[in-house]
Amino acid sequence: MKKILKRVAARTPAPEPVASGCEELAETPETDPAALTPGVCQECAKLGEDNWSHLRICLTCGHVGCCDSSPHQHATNHYRETGHPVMRSHEPGESWRWCYVHDLMD
Repeated sequence: MKKILKRVAARTPAPEPVASGCEELAETPETDPAALTPGVCQECAKLGEDNWSHLRICLTCGHVGCCDSSPHQHATNHYRETGHPVMRSHEPGESWRWCYVHDLMD
């Protein structure tokens, strides 16, 4: 059995190294999904709330939520409910991404 495992391991290419050490950021597609509610926090809009600090877009599904500096923190709540690991700033001129799994920005 050990010989078989060694042969399989020898034929299996090693994964590409991730500069940040975060697979979630490395595996996020280059093209963002369409924002479900462009320029508006989805849950705040449902609540009739228009008081948020900054918006974030989920790079898995396009959900737009308010940041942790906002009263309701809907972007982080979306991660907790769905497990979608990476979001990007949805603010003009900003392109950084955040991985909730590793608390890492790129």
